[in-house]
Amino acid sequence: MQKLHPPKEEVARRGKALYEAQVRSQVEPEFIGKVVAIDINSGEFAIGENSLNAADILLERLPEAQIWFVRVGHRAVHRIGYAGPMESS
Repeated sequence: MQKLHPPKEEVARRGKALYEAQVRSQVEPEFIGKVVAIDINSGEFAIGENSLNAADILLERLPEAQIWFVRVGHRAVHRIGYAGPMESS
């Protein structure tokens, strides 16, 4: 039986909530600019230089992870142009 995945909007909502509630305080300011891969089901995460690296690290531990990415200290993982760093709350 094929595993159902939540809609992308739900993945983003859960990923953002986990980042703000559990992950952000553990990665800022030490890992500014690095990419965090967060499993939206368990809240476990991995830090890497880029999305692929972070995902590989997380998937080694959690092969079934449903991953949401964030670049520490920035609004988005990837960018076109420059919007500047995210303001701290």
